[in-house]
Amino acid sequence: MPIFLRDIWSIENLTDFKVHFARWNGVSQPLEVWLSDRRAWRGWQEHRPKRNDFNRPYIFSLMQFYHETDIWLFGGVFQVVERHADRYEVELTDQGKEFIGRLKLRSPFHGRGTRLKFENHFERFEVQEILREPYTGRSFPGYENVDLSFAELETLVRNDRPDWKGALESVKGVYLITDTKAEKRYVGSAYGDLGVWSRWSEYIESGHGGNIELSAWLNAQGGMDYCRVYFRFTLLEYRAGRTSDDLILKREEFWKRILMTRGKQGFNRN
Repeated sequence: MPIFLRDIWSIENLTDFKVHFARWNGVSQPLEVWLSDRRAWRGWQEHRPKRNDFNRPYIFSLMQFYHETDIWLFGGVFQVVERHADRYEVELTDQGKEFIGRLKLRSPFHGRGTRLKFENHFERFEVQEILREPYTGRSFPGYENVDLSFAELETLVRNDRPDWKGALESVKGVYLITDTKAEKRYVGSAYGDLGVWSRWSEYIESGHGGNIELSAWLNAQGGMDYCRVYFRFTLLEYRAGRTSDDLILKREEFWKRILMTRGKQGFNRN
């Protein structure tokens, strides 16, 4: 038997609320924004389109939990303090503060609008799960399923996620970075004393990890903001930490040739 939001949280005066179904805006996933920068997350509530959508005192804020179908993570109840012509001023309230980042709700909502009347959705919100601790990123999915946006990788590294770190710092490997806008690729490798985790952490600090071609490209595109939106990381293969560096470099050469990442197709120079 399903448990609904109304069963665990009695909210009076539903008409005082708008529900915000925050989802991919063409640039960022709100889930990653919330994880990396709570001030930026508040900014998602303060954005004002042409219409006065947040025309009620409170915002019941949800972010799309995009790893799972029809799941939304609770991001807090905000009070609208001021309404300006070009933006809102909001403050995070104490309402439901113990559920922030922990309460996962199921809703099949797929409409075009994202700022809607709360009373039209409240009764149908099903409780999917209440996490023991606030969400800090998805669990390590196994080496064969590593496929990360730059923004998600950055969140995992900044939060020092133990499952990801433990899995990736102990292996050498060959990886692929894809620029989804330019449709160009870069094949790199982690060897020597550096595990994959340490090597990828270098990209989080600079965006290019010391690679000359990537550095020049990012400088021309505006730097870190570009890779946060358009770069993806994939682990092509992994080997035990005792594997010889020579074998890792040979496998890197294999993937460069197979994926044609030299010249116009990619960022590899050699």
